[in-house]
Amino acid sequence: MLWSAERRAEELYFKKLSKPKNQVMEKNGNNRKLRVCVATCNRADYSKLAPIMFGIKTEPEFFELDVVVLGSHLIDDYGNTYRMIEQDDFDINTRLHTIVRGEDEAAMVESVGLALVKLPDVLNRLKPDIMIVHGDRFDALALATSAALMNIRILHIEGGEVSGTIDDSIRHAITKLAHYHVCCTRSAEQHLISMCEDHDRILLAGCPSYDKLLSAKNKDYMSIIRMWLGDDVKCKDYIVALQHPVTTDIKHSIKMFELTLDALISFNKRTLVLFPNIDAGSKEMVRVMRKKGIEHHPNFRAVKHVPFDQFIQLVAHAGCMIGNSSCGVREVGAFGTPVINLGTRQIGRETGENVLHVRDADTQDKILQALHLQFGKQYPCSKIYGDGNAVPRILKFLKSIDLQEPLQKKFCFPPVKENISQDIDHILETLSALAVDLGGTNLRVAIVSMKGEIVKKYTQFNPKTYEERINLILQMCVEAAAEAVKLNCRILGVGISTGGRVNPQEGIVLHSTKLIQEWNSVDLRTPLSDTLHLPVWVDNDGNCAAMAERKFGQGKGLENFVTLITGTGIGGGIIHQHELIHGSSFCAAELGHLVVSLDGPDCSCGSHGCIEAYASGMALQREAKKLHDEDLLLVEGMSVPKDEAVSALHLIQAAKLGNAKAQSILRTAGTALGLGVVNILHTMNPSLVILSGVLASHYIHIVKDIIRQQALSSVQDVDVVVSDLVDPALLGAASMVLDYTTRRIH
Repeated sequence: MLWSAERRAEELYFKKLSKPKNQVMEKNGNNRKLRVCVATCNRADYSKLAPIMFGIKTEPEFFELDVVVLGSHLIDDYGNTYRMIEQDDFDINTRLHTIVRGEDEAAMVESVGLALVKLPDVLNRLKPDIMIVHGDRFDALALATSAALMNIRILHIEGGEVSGTIDDSIRHAITKLAHYHVCCTRSAEQHLISMCEDHDRILLAGCPSYDKLLSAKNKDYMSIIRMWLGDDVKCKDYIVALQHPVTTDIKHSIKMFELTLDALISFNKRTLVLFPNIDAGSKEMVRVMRKKGIEHHPNFRAVKHVPFDQFIQLVAHAGCMIGNSSCGVREVGAFGTPVINLGTRQIGRETGENVLHVRDADTQDKILQALHLQFGKQYPCSKIYGDGNAVPRILKFLKSIDLQEPLQKKFCFPPVKENISQDIDHILETLSALAVDLGGTNLRVAIVSMKGEIVKKYTQFNPKTYEERINLILQMCVEAAAEAVKLNCRILGVGISTGGRVNPQEGIVLHSTKLIQEWNSVDLRTPLSDTLHLPVWVDNDGNCAAMAERKFGQGKGLENFVTLITGTGIGGGIIHQHELIHGSSFCAAELGHLVVSLDGPDCSCGSHGCIEAYASGMALQREAKKLHDEDLLLVEGMSVPKDEAVSALHLIQAAKLGNAKAQSILRTAGTALGLGVVNILHTMNPSLVILSGVLASHYIHIVKDIIRQQALSSVQDVDVVVSDLVDPALLGAASMVLDYTTRRIH
């Protein structure tokens, strides 16, 4: 018989691969044979499992093989295919009748249940070390579930692939139950890794059936063709049809099958039609075959089962294969035989160029056109699913399994944030504000938490025109609000810090500094509130710095203190009895415009002798340029590139390097600032003065010296400190939101 010759050849092939009997077990540290249970449910999975079973059988020094047969193998209507397992000389340890007839959805569920009831006794008796399960059938799901619950290791063949219908869900469910995985393609391997499976337990081996396929085509095939299709049939002049029901859309799959048969009848070529599998809907498909007289039609041969070895020869030399079997998109590619894949059952499968897809059809015409296009062609052979060496790799993989390793499988999840319980502390931590800082140069938006942490910050150049600026503010705030959702930050409102005079009650910038153009009489609250549907607060940048110190900085808990900002300009904010002072016309704390000299330099406000005219960044830059123009700025170890503007930082650097004139300018600036602080102490009598901004650390010692020299003794003990806040404007803008909203909520 053909089968026996092929079986002997296959056993000889694997004996060549087997290792000497005295070789020690590889890696696994086991001092006994590995007991392997192979469970096969139908003709299709046996074609993949048989090569592995032959391999295991030829290495008895390493393995003990137990074979369990269940499912449609044991049903007469589906060919009693368990017989081919016996013909292959395998001892069947257990036969389990698990199929509940009915061929509908309920029957599939009942069949799974029946298998779950019967399998525990079998597994208790066999006590395998590992069970090999193939594919995506409902019977395989019952096997994997039973083994997993009974603490038996599972090796899953062909996981990670993508097709259509309920098979995808079943396949991936088995993957999650399995401890080890043998996949056929690179994509399947990546899918398994994406599903959080341990890469060390995944073997990319190729499809076991390819070990036989790639050496099968040179055998005597004409006798097989004549046996199944008749003596008058020639090579490449017949069709093989194999179509199964799609369980998620049974009515449509039956309609497609009916159209397929109509097209095949019209095409008028000898056709071998295999009966469908046992899935829900198969009974209706058989009725369609009989209604159209396929079993008695002279051009058709309808069969329940063809042994896999012979089936290989039939598809290898066919003019075309048509249907929706995985065999069409997987195994047939090894021969370059044209394939027409119908419907959605194999959607997502990797295919070679030999496969033409017909996803849907309303009449037989589209299928008939596909037959005319494909029939008789010869495509390049495809090795997407294997190179013919899968079984040796799988056997080596089995030998490497360490039975001493913990049975509980581990998943390789990507890093995720720790899940924090939803208590009041967590809720308070997630409360956040959108903070906006409108500076002379940059426009910044930040997500700020209740603790004063800047969760995320966005920076853009501040546009010169009102239209561009307001649009950019809106765009940046919308983006930040969307990002806040991903970061689990609950935005309570928007706070805006801007230079100039602000009416915080109306959210209007009344009059801006010269650094921000087209920014007078601007309503900021309305457009932002309308766009974001959030409350909006607006205030002057100096006031925001003071509020930042009150909530997050050195002013926390103090009843009275003053913040003085030293930056491009000079500003400030006053906290009196825990409240911010705005003044009758929102002009309080314009501390930069305290006059400290009647004949001092001109100020941007139109006056002269103001603190800002001496101590601001603009003032220092002005003096630095004068020195540079007179070649009196640079000293040894210092340079200013030609393309770089002279700035206050160059003046400070020159002073540090010993430039006497630069030192004198900084001392004068610090003295002016110190005199201003003395006036503040005499006027407000705060308990603390906080110097904020980039220049604060350069002025602090001079300011303290001036206080000792000029202030009344009653205020000389008032401490003057440098702020330790990195972004006082943003934090102050956020504090408006967080203070007012939490007062209202709590």
